Amino acid sequence: MSGYDRRLVEHLLPAVWDMEAAYGIRNPTAPDADMPKGTIDKKAAGTLFAHLADIRLGWAAAPLSLGERQALLLRYGADIHDDEAGALQGVSGRAVRYRCERGVGKLAAHLNGVAYVDGYDGLSEAAA
Repeated sequence: MSGYDRRLVEHLLPAVWDMEAAYGIRNPTAPDADMPKGTIDKKAAGTLFAHLADIRLGWAAAPLSLGERQALLLRYGADIHDDEAGALQGVSGRAVRYRCERGVGKLAAHLNGVAYVDGYDGLSEAAA
């Protein structure tokens, strides 16, 4: 199973609250629609559903603060803009963005089985 980075976690988060969101999520390891189906990477062909299960379990178990959980729910679950989410939480839009950034980082670290380090997303300098 591949590691979880910030981009993948953000891509999968809507599926935590909307079971039908999985139908709109494209498997990044699948071939393009116009390509022959025989070229699928067999080692990674079934990872989308594993990722969906992991993100749901990770949401329940990750060490997120209440503010981070609320910010992530408002952004990825309800698709509410940061400033409006901030008004609902009683903080600024900038605070909501910070909470989302930390929340996604903590969730990715939890899914990877590593400790979260603030400001570090686990990517090497070459990949960043």
